[in-house]
Amino acid sequence: MRHFVMLVLALLLPFTAEAETRVPQNSVEIALGFQPLVKQAAPAVVNIYARRIVEERVSPFAGDLFFADLFRGLGEVRPQVQNSLGSGVILSPDGLVVSNYHVVGQATDIRVVLTDRREFEATVVLADEASDLAVLKLDGAEGLPALPLRDSDTVEVGELVLAIGNPFGVGQTVTSGIVSGLARSGGAAGTGRGYFLQTDAAINPGNSGGALIDINGSLIGINTSILTRSGGSNGIGFAIPANLVERFVEQAHEGRKRFERPWAGINGQAVDGDIAASLGLEVPSGILVSDIHAESPFAGAGFRAGDIIQSLDGYLVNSAAEMVFRMSVAGLGNEVEVGYWREGSVYTTQVSLLAAPDNPPRDRRTMAQDAVLPGMVVLNVNPAVLAEFNLPLGAQGVVVEDAGPIGSRLGLQVGDLILTVNGEMVRTSEEFERSLQDVRRGLALDVQRGLQRLSIRARI
Repeated sequence: MRHFVMLVLALLLPFTAEAETRVPQNSVEIALGFQPLVKQAAPAVVNIYARRIVEERVSPFAGDLFFADLFRGLGEVRPQVQNSLGSGVILSPDGLVVSNYHVVGQATDIRVVLTDRREFEATVVLADEASDLAVLKLDGAEGLPALPLRDSDTVEVGELVLAIGNPFGVGQTVTSGIVSGLARSGGAAGTGRGYFLQTDAAINPGNSGGALIDINGSLIGINTSILTRSGGSNGIGFAIPANLVERFVEQAHEGRKRFERPWAGINGQAVDGDIAASLGLEVPSGILVSDIHAESPFAGAGFRAGDIIQSLDGYLVNSAAEMVFRMSVAGLGNEVEVGYWREGSVYTTQVSLLAAPDNPPRDRRTMAQDAVLPGMVVLNVNPAVLAEFNLPLGAQGVVVEDAGPIGSRLGLQVGDLILTVNGEMVRTSEEFERSLQDVRRGLALDVQRGLQRLSIRARI
């Protein structure tokens, strides 16, 4: 018994003596608590208070579900203030902070509060709704504590992690858990391009944008959301991997205003058991290419419909989200080694990662104030426009960039494809502008919105 007590004391004393400066180094120290780790990492996690003003139509039939829906377009438009609460992570001493797009995107007033109660005004310098990430710059900040980034591809299931954030606005809190899954796509915020680390650490409202750190105090992800049936914290948490966060910070330092990701220019579907069996594949994996744009860098590398893309730089890709993530992490201007299956054999080749070409010119045109649709802005379709508005590869027509006041009232939305005007096909913004000049009594538009085909009719 005496030898056992001496052994325990021998283990405890070194850790106790250095508790103020060391993070847990082994399982024994971890069992004693995360205090040194929290003291090290918490100062780099901030609280974010964001506000934006939106135009909302106040219906005179508010409270009457039938008439409010029937006369949806009526009512006075009034500015409304929307507030959001979240967290962020300092990643450079000069005040670059990463958070979620859904916390600070389109905000007009952002206030950032540090753990030592210092406050800074902040502006969004780079944002991307698809990835649900945004980079802020704190005004007048210098010498701030910053978290180091860890290569998120080295993270393994079962690792201990801490989630640090500001849930419910009660102040900074810490929750612990493990990494419970890797390569999760979908199921969280953004517009379907997400690729996440999964954790069982509690991520409550307000934790969004906070830090997911390992036991060495390095950032492995930005907490973004939780998938739960009850609405509570007993669900699956998602974090955006640090490797993608690093690319955002790099582009922010370069002065870019919007995140630029490489363009694949292909359509495809995940290979399931049925597809694998029909093609003679032993294991269902990869993405079956169903269509490829003529300007795609993959087309330039010799890919064609029917190929199965299986890996990028040695990492398996089994969904479009994984492929977009791998290309984004590799970065524009670089090359990736692509492994693919074709007609029973496996090959590899190099593909250059390029931005979608803005050619032919998008020829942005704004309709005159005396036109049928005043203030509407339309663009020609080209690869850059396809990528920007997430349109099908074979899209034709002109794209609505701004519907204008009359167009919005008619139900047109940003990203709509206008196919015809009064029965006549329009292929360019110039043709669209000219066709509106011939409208006399009535306006008929055929519009493609996603998978929907819409018909809009109006008297002039």
